[in-house]
Amino acid sequence: MSGPRCRVPAAIAAAMPVGTVRQLEVPGCGALALYRLADGFYATDDRCTHGEASLADGDVDGDEIVCPFHLGRFDIRTGNATAAPCVTALTCHRIVADADGALIVEVATSR
Repeated sequence: MSGPRCRVPAAIAAAMPVGTVRQLEVPGCGALALYRLADGFYATDDRCTHGEASLADGDVDGDEIVCPFHLGRFDIRTGNATAAPCVTALTCHRIVADADGALIVEVATSR
């Protein structure tokens, strides 16, 4: 089940190069991280589960996000922690495209 939705305009989505991340503020939900990989867009919570760092300030390395705080890593597609000191997975959020190419991020209610 999903909660609030966040609409990312098509122009913003199209302007994101592959291998990048940006922060989205979702009213009532806080910050999410939006990623563009070669096979599409993904979204997770923006806050690292190990420390108080914004993952949008980190680096995308293949299909992982590297936390800028302690260099822990997460799989962008699954949210799983892949490198210490991170051990707790990120919450992932579903993304669908609407007819005009905008992205709709459906915020997970299990946050």
